[in-house]
Amino acid sequence: MKRWINRRPSRALSVMLGLVPLIMLLLLYMAGSEARLAENEADKLLPSFEQFGDAIKRMAFEPSKRTGEYLFWVDTQSSLIRLGLGVGIAALTGLILGVLTGALPSVGSTLNPLLTIVSLIPPLAVLPILFIVLGLGELSKVVLIAIGVMPFIARDIQRRTQEIPSEQLIKAQTLGANTAQIILRVILPQIMPRLIDAVRLSLGAAWLFLIAAEAIASTDGLGYRIFLVRRYMAMDVILPYVAWITLLAFTFDWILARINYLCFPWDRLAGDDR
Repeated sequence: MKRWINRRPSRALSVMLGLVPLIMLLLLYMAGSEARLAENEADKLLPSFEQFGDAIKRMAFEPSKRTGEYLFWVDTQSSLIRLGLGVGIAALTGLILGVLTGALPSVGSTLNPLLTIVSLIPPLAVLPILFIVLGLGELSKVVLIAIGVMPFIARDIQRRTQEIPSEQLIKAQTLGANTAQIILRVILPQIMPRLIDAVRLSLGAAWLFLIAAEAIASTDGLGYRIFLVRRYMAMDVILPYVAWITLLAFTFDWILARINYLCFPWDRLAGDDR
């Protein structure tokens, strides 16, 4: 008898099993919405899908009467620019710090205490400081995302760098490679797929910092819009925005996974060997 721990569903069955809880949640919401609206047509807590459609049409396909802009797309563009800049800066900085502190013991001894302290500071706690020092513009929001994500990426890259077998470094030195060549041609190629994985894992936190910053001080953005309409209990706007953020996050995660799969197939094979 085959044990459950050794049973692997087929790809089609995996997709079906993954859809089951989503369908159940959808049916549960529909039942709850119908019950509340039957009792009170003006209920705002669980809007119907028709109300969702009206709200999406109003926000995404009709210009604002005040500004003439399509608010849904303006909010999306603003948030994605902030998120992209923040995560990009964090990834680049984390890669440099992680490789240097992991590969060079002297650099590690110097920067490890500072990196550890920075990683333990709650990023949202420094948000007021960023607003005071950098103002309420775009820079403070981007810096918050970078500060919140960078320590995690740096420490993960550092650990991955230290896991590279010392035999590879010794062989490179035997062949005459200097420190820069070892970092660029031995360490960095092996670290790149790890960097993509670290960015994937940090995207959730990056979205959190983005929405928090937009909610406190912004005039556009997905987080700003959610916190703006909450005072009116506009769940027909809030829930589609939350679903859109989730879809964007899932899309970015999938794109990064595909990049890793296509650009670094050897890493997947090495993982299978391990």
